[in-house]
Amino acid sequence: MRDYLLTLCVTAAVTYLLTGPVRKFAIAAGAMPEIRARDVHREPTPRLGGIAMFFGLCAGLLVADNLQNLNGVFELSNEPRALLSGAALIWLVGVLDDKFEIDALIKLGAQMIAAGVMVMQGLTILWIPVPGIGMVSLTDWQGTLLTVALVVITINAVNFVDGLDGLAAGMVCLASAAFFLYAYRIWYGYGIEAAAPATLFAAILMGMCVGFLPHNMHPARIFMGDSGSMLIGLVLAAGAISVTGQVDMDALAVFEGSTRQATHAALPVFIPLLLPMTIIAIPFADLVLAVVRRAWNGKSPFAADRGHLHHRLLDIGHSHSRSVLIMYFWSALIAFGVVAYSVHSASMWILLIVVGLSAVGLVLLLLPRFTPRAPLWAQSIVPPRYRRRRVAEVPEAVGGESVPEAVGAPCGPQALPAEPGERTPVPAGVNGATALGARSRVPDRWKAGFRN
Repeated sequence: MRDYLLTLCVTAAVTYLLTGPVRKFAIAAGAMPEIRARDVHREPTPRLGGIAMFFGLCAGLLVADNLQNLNGVFELSNEPRALLSGAALIWLVGVLDDKFEIDALIKLGAQMIAAGVMVMQGLTILWIPVPGIGMVSLTDWQGTLLTVALVVITINAVNFVDGLDGLAAGMVCLASAAFFLYAYRIWYGYGIEAAAPATLFAAILMGMCVGFLPHNMHPARIFMGDSGSMLIGLVLAAGAISVTGQVDMDALAVFEGSTRQATHAALPVFIPLLLPMTIIAIPFADLVLAVVRRAWNGKSPFAADRGHLHHRLLDIGHSHSRSVLIMYFWSALIAFGVVAYSVHSASMWILLIVVGLSAVGLVLLLLPRFTPRAPLWAQSIVPPRYRRRRVAEVPEAVGGESVPEAVGAPCGPQALPAEPGERTPVPAGVNGATALGARSRVPDRWKAGFRN
């Protein structure tokens, strides 16, 4: 465990330290696309954060190769080299896309090629466990197609959810933490060495996300771009493929005893079929809904829009930070809930806790509908979100009466009056990008193309 923690810390440190110089390089290289109508941020923000994440991946693999307890992973398996080859290819395509906006079909082809590169080097699904049957061997074509499909789905699911500051990196970090616990239990608890590569991949992926998050949290100073989102999606898929199709679950010897005992004992065997999907459950749901929505409207499935889950959270009244935290909550609940159930499937307490936390999550989703407004005497002691908004008097009069103009959100009949001509200064942007010059005091939302 200490070696895994050391690998995680080195990966996080390298990613964190390189993100600052990478941000300056992205600004100098002009990797700062214009604001689009579907974007949430209001200032051009540099991309190419995936460059720092890729070098963090390389540093983590290099450190693990020189540690005594993890060196055997590289000697007994070719999976780390397969991961590095596929990651380098998909990262290079992502860097080009962040700079030159590559066509979506070209990126899809590159994702399939990267998955094929990993398959050719041995990182593929060889067999799958089927409930009631046991281990079923796959042919070369079946294993290749299933591997490519899992890689492409995972990459695009992570890419689709990358729409708010810190959202994709945080969700993948939580998912990889849950996956690390599961893979480490298979490797250390059952003594199956074939699960060691998946455990290493999960630890490195956590380090990549932890090191990048301080720069990417709201307000973000840099975006990971496709070079980062596709990279972490591929690493996440590689770990799932390794523990699902490489580990011989018959070595667990769970198909013995009564049917009830075998069913409960076999849950760690069948969980790999579900865990990769539960880890990306929220991004995958967003991916499916986006494809259905665009097809229903007669658009291409690759046409970008402003209808993702995080956009809907903003539309119903959640703040940027609260929307991200809500997505974190649901991702952690699903991933850790499945892992906990695989360990203690006979305990009803786990199911009750998951149901209770789900109810809490639903309340959080509906919270903007029930946001109270504090009375006048409590305006100075409550958080700003519960205060009543001020209104300013507009010089134009209709029938001799002045018309109030809202400063901020609409206000109720008991709103506090404001001085004539008073304006509330608001920072120009929410993403911390100051490379274009000094910040203005009052934002021009329409100039940036922002639409509510």
